[in-house]
Amino acid sequence: MNEDDMKIAGHNEEELKAELAASEKYDSKGITVLKGLEAVRLRPGMYIGSTGIDGLHHLVYEVVDNSIDEAMAGYCNDIKVYLENGPLGEICAVEDNGRGIPVDIHPEEGKSALEVVLTQLHAGGKFDHNAYKVSGGLHGVGVSCVNALSVWMEVTVHRAPNIYRQVYKRGIPQTEVEIVGTTDRTGTIVKFTPDFEIMERNSFNYDTLASRFRELSFLNKGITISITDRRSDEEKKEVFHADGGLSSFVKYLNEYKTVLFDPISFENSKDDVSVEIALQYNDKYDEKVLTFVNNINTREGGTHYSGFKAALSRCLNNQLKKSVKYMKKYPDNLESTDIAEGLTAIVSVKLPNPQFEGQTKMKLGNSNVKGIVDSLVYENLTNYFDEFPDAIDKLLDKVTSAALGRVAARKARENIRKKSEGGGLPGKLADCAKKNPAECEVFIVEGDSAGGSAKSGRDREFQAILPLWGKMLNVEKAQEAKVLNNDKLEPVIQTIGAGITRYNQSTSMEEETEDKQNEKDKTFDLEKVRYHKIIIMADADVDGSHIRTLLLTFFYRYMRPIIEAGYVYFAMPPLYKFAGPRITEPIYAYTEDERSERFEEAVALTGDPAKVSVQRYKGLGEMNPDQLWETTMNPKTRMLGQVHLSDAEEADRVFSMLMGEEVEPRREFIENNAQFAENLDF
Repeated sequence: MNEDDMKIAGHNEEELKAELAASEKYDSKGITVLKGLEAVRLRPGMYIGSTGIDGLHHLVYEVVDNSIDEAMAGYCNDIKVYLENGPLGEICAVEDNGRGIPVDIHPEEGKSALEVVLTQLHAGGKFDHNAYKVSGGLHGVGVSCVNALSVWMEVTVHRAPNIYRQVYKRGIPQTEVEIVGTTDRTGTIVKFTPDFEIMERNSFNYDTLASRFRELSFLNKGITISITDRRSDEEKKEVFHADGGLSSFVKYLNEYKTVLFDPISFENSKDDVSVEIALQYNDKYDEKVLTFVNNINTREGGTHYSGFKAALSRCLNNQLKKSVKYMKKYPDNLESTDIAEGLTAIVSVKLPNPQFEGQTKMKLGNSNVKGIVDSLVYENLTNYFDEFPDAIDKLLDKVTSAALGRVAARKARENIRKKSEGGGLPGKLADCAKKNPAECEVFIVEGDSAGGSAKSGRDREFQAILPLWGKMLNVEKAQEAKVLNNDKLEPVIQTIGAGITRYNQSTSMEEETEDKQNEKDKTFDLEKVRYHKIIIMADADVDGSHIRTLLLTFFYRYMRPIIEAGYVYFAMPPLYKFAGPRITEPIYAYTEDERSERFEEAVALTGDPAKVSVQRYKGLGEMNPDQLWETTMNPKTRMLGQVHLSDAEEADRVFSMLMGEEVEPRREFIENNAQFAENLDF
């Protein structure tokens, strides 16, 4: 660097030399020691995963998990959660009827055990097997992390005959542990307001929290969990209680599906490992297996999942070999995907020392658990099917049909792969000039008329247009081979360019299976997606809503990774156009709620309501290319709705309900949600 460069950089030679010398010096002064809960506040993501909405909800879960641990230990059966408004932001309160956090003086720390638990990492009863044989949470860092990331926290402990309370601010005690009253019960109440200088989201989502508490009630039969939302004038409340445990969970997941038989459930314990399993088959084509360890959702599976799938496969193949009828139908071994089709199952294990692979606790690593689950599942299923021959007859018919469908689908996937490798694109696709997927977007447009306007109005540099025509297939009611060979969906598959896979084949859970072909069947590759904005553009009427739902169902069942990646969008064309004298630029209303507001804007410009002309768009084809560009396609002026997948289990239920065979639940859903519907064309 010459003298001129140094001047440009804002340094003289002496200053630069001093800075370089300082940067090269690395000694004890450069070591920062974080005390107490400082590390949590400095690096919150290391402890709760993120500072977004998931991290915000994780704070709630950690407090609730402490109550659940009391329930699993047999000391708690009622948990209440409240959402309220407070002076510093929203308040979450969690109340239980457990033993209450100890308040006596800790023999080593010399302060109340309550303060120790709330202010020190790795402090809690979970490290003492006499206190908790099994537990979830963050193994002693959970509630202290919540305290560290809260601008205010109040903990009230009922331990008869006294009520104790301590208040904290950003993890620092503001009071001593005080006796504030008397009581004849036990339990803990934790109230906190997250520190929204750290947390990015400032509002709890009621539905997300309710979904988790419903799940916890299924996993811990006999306990009652309620959530009450008092943040608005109209209070919302749900109470969850499931005496049926996992059987009730399976029934809930299959609520809108036609099932082959009642749930099969069993539980047992061996070597301090408690196993509870429930399963049921339906007439659909996707697998739904949820696995839990100490109530923690192990989304990547692990040894308990491997043991379950291995036993299920061995059992059904043995049952097939005993059936002359179904051996004639399909004489070969069933593969894992055959057995997965239509399966809904919950695998829950509880053990003292779970070993998880990775900090996220997504995968169980305890090797002994596989054998325990395997033997329990195989023995109980074999006994069940021997006792109920009608159930195994229905199931063998299901899985052998799935096997024949798999053979046909494999041929169809191979054809898709060959077309993809050949670089062929649908004839109706008007592709864009750019090739970088991050810069490209494709509009999937309802109808040739709108497709023609979109092609004329688009920016050819980065916008591609794929018109749809004819009746779209409802993939919820179709087997995979039929979907793969559908002439309406094939252009969509080719255009996106990433291949296709069934939802049950796209799971990240690893299976120990001899079926090497399964890997070849997983043809979907997110890296090959040709556009990072896949925009469904349909009319703002009932037919358009139907098209959007059909396409979204297809993406969810066969290309779910593009939804998870945030690549799927809805275009939002306007419903109304307002024009008149002195209105230099057209005024558009995109929703019914906007209609009156935009009309008033138009009146203010014209000075006379009678001079305002109102045009109601019934379809995209009514717009000329310039209008379509300005209102719906121009990135500077358009409105897009991004599709998110925050709750896969609930999404699965809704898709099954809306697109399945049962009419009554769909009618009830429409009636209950009609007040929220917009953009309907009457």
